[in-house]
Amino acid sequence: MTIMSQWRAALIVSSFIGMAVPAAAQDGMRVTVTGEISDTWCTISGLMFAKGTAHHQCAIWCALGGIPVSIRDAKGNLYLILKIGDDDDSASNPRVARMATHEVSVDGELLERDGVKYLLVDRIADDKGVITMTHEEYGIQPFGN
Repeated sequence: MTIMSQWRAALIVSSFIGMAVPAAAQDGMRVTVTGEISDTWCTISGLMFAKGTAHHQCAIWCALGGIPVSIRDAKGNLYLILKIGDDDDSASNPRVARMATHEVSVDGELLERDGVKYLLVDRIADDKGVITMTHEEYGIQPFGN
């Protein structure tokens, strides 16, 4: 085997090893998260203020349209909801859309990968309903900051 052939073989083996070991997600951790359920698009983009009653209808439309739904806690952390209970269709699900802009506490499993926090919600421990923040209290809607 020539030196060039040895290098090629080493590159091929190392590329297979790299493909076989993807970046691992953090092992799941049991958590309780409290915050507002909101659509991720408006929250991240800043297109709308995305809080409370001033954003309620938009959050419903986004959830039903397939925009991922998250819980934003008091510190501003976002937890992307992947699943609620035994529901395999949490995205674009009327159950999730009905909870838009509600303040909730949920129990579940937290997974984190590449700085993104994901929640597999086992149960909704508390649902305080839509948080009350009107247009007058929060500013002109839509289109943001």
